[in-house]
Amino acid sequence: MKQHRSEIIISLFLIMTTLVVYWQVNNHDFVDFDDNTYVSENPYVSAGWTVKGLVWAFTTDLEGHWHPLTWLSHMTDCQLFGLNPGAHHLTSLILHLLNVLLLFFVFRRMTGALFRSAFVAALFALHPLHVEPVAWVAGRKDVLSAFFWMLTMWMYVLYSERPGIRMYLVVLLLFVMGLMAKSTVVTLPIILFLIDYWPLKRFGGPQQDGIADAKPRE
Repeated sequence: MKQHRSEIIISLFLIMTTLVVYWQVNNHDFVDFDDNTYVSENPYVSAGWTVKGLVWAFTTDLEGHWHPLTWLSHMTDCQLFGLNPGAHHLTSLILHLLNVLLLFFVFRRMTGALFRSAFVAALFALHPLHVEPVAWVAGRKDVLSAFFWMLTMWMYVLYSERPGIRMYLVVLLLFVMGLMAKSTVVTLPIILFLIDYWPLKRFGGPQQDGIADAKPRE
């Protein structure tokens, strides 16, 4: 019970801290650098959910990218909020918040270390490199692909604890969805191989305090 309470408190702290830093994006507008190409002046996206738009999302390589889920996320925003830039920014912020929490719980699950996992998540939440994808509507592909990246890691950790074909297929599905958000997710299998070594220790790995098979602790 105490451990769960600590996790809840840390989660709330991470959420509030991230909101304090990024809430101002609610007042930001679209910019002329790619926001117009991706959303505000893109007839397929700004129209919301249409058959023509859905076909386009899965067939276009606009800007040299094939990322249909990113296009679909922009279309969903347009369907729900029209061209209200604040709402589009808030969607990216929500995705970033989810990524922060997922990272915290993934590291917590893998290592058992509470405060070190919280520190890593806080560093991820507030690092200046994440300002661009959160505050730039066209950067949606980064926060969306990170979301599927984190989910894939979470499911992979669960798969490592209880291997089975169903969980493996879930991991594979999430990985493919990540690729459909941004192709750089192709590097994720390398990361999964590394965490197999440490901290999951599926193929050996360093034996030290605070890693995988230790129970969650304070």
